[in-house]
Amino acid sequence: MSKSAFNINHSKLISSSFCLFLFFLLQFSSPVSSIRKDISLQDTNTCRTTVQGRYLIADDMGQVCDALSIDPQSRCCRGKLDRYSCHGCNLVSQCCNSYEFCVSCCLNPSRTQKNLALNVKISKPITAGTYSSTFDFCTGRCRHNSESVVHENAYLSEFHHCFSIPFNSSSSDSNVQTEVRLAGINIVIGTRGESCDTVCKSSGQSCVPNKFQLLNQCEIMHKYLSCKGGCLSSVGADQPAEVVDDAPRDLNPGACLYTSQVNMLSCDGSHQHTKRLCPCA
Repeated sequence: MSKSAFNINHSKLISSSFCLFLFFLLQFSSPVSSIRKDISLQDTNTCRTTVQGRYLIADDMGQVCDALSIDPQSRCCRGKLDRYSCHGCNLVSQCCNSYEFCVSCCLNPSRTQKNLALNVKISKPITAGTYSSTFDFCTGRCRHNSESVVHENAYLSEFHHCFSIPFNSSSSDSNVQTEVRLAGINIVIGTRGESCDTVCKSSGQSCVPNKFQLLNQCEIMHKYLSCKGGCLSSVGADQPAEVVDDAPRDLNPGACLYTSQVNMLSCDGSHQHTKRLCPCA
């Protein structure tokens, strides 16, 4: 055999051996080992967060932390933190002195019923839409709202972040909503000429001003007062109230009175011819 022929055969043998080696390698090697486990492909939970606060942030898990404690990947508060914290909140009035803790407290399913929250209109116009999630409701509702201000330019108290279901909800069962929002509130009928501050203090309680809107309706007053003289619209800081029987005739004795000027409703209002209906806690 010539030297050139030998080299050709030797090259063919090497080539065949290499091809056979590749065949066995591809046939028996695990395909999983050749796939890169890229952590960017793994599913991770992400959070939505509030953006209003200067120092604190609340995530949609109901946790509150400072900005430095937010996980850069998940956008959730890091660490084992209490969920649904109501720090700095009055659980009776459902109002808090901090926006972030108001959102956290509001997210607790035991405090905010999802089916009611999702029926709340975002704004007053009848064409306004409703909230798409409980988190959207809580972040929107905990911002300053009409129930936490008086005369449109002053807060009723430092607890001006409130998350209660507003009365103008589109839910058809408004009576159920009213009862839910009055949970924990003692409805007390004052005596003639008493303010609600006096009525509530006499039983060791305090007047809850943001609940007057719930009582300021004929259906509710009929449950607690006789209203034998009817239910009439009026103007006065002593309402909702019932006119005493021996009042002058022009004052409509026995009538229940409500007002459309809700910014006038207050705990210290009184009238010598009316008995107030008071929310105490």
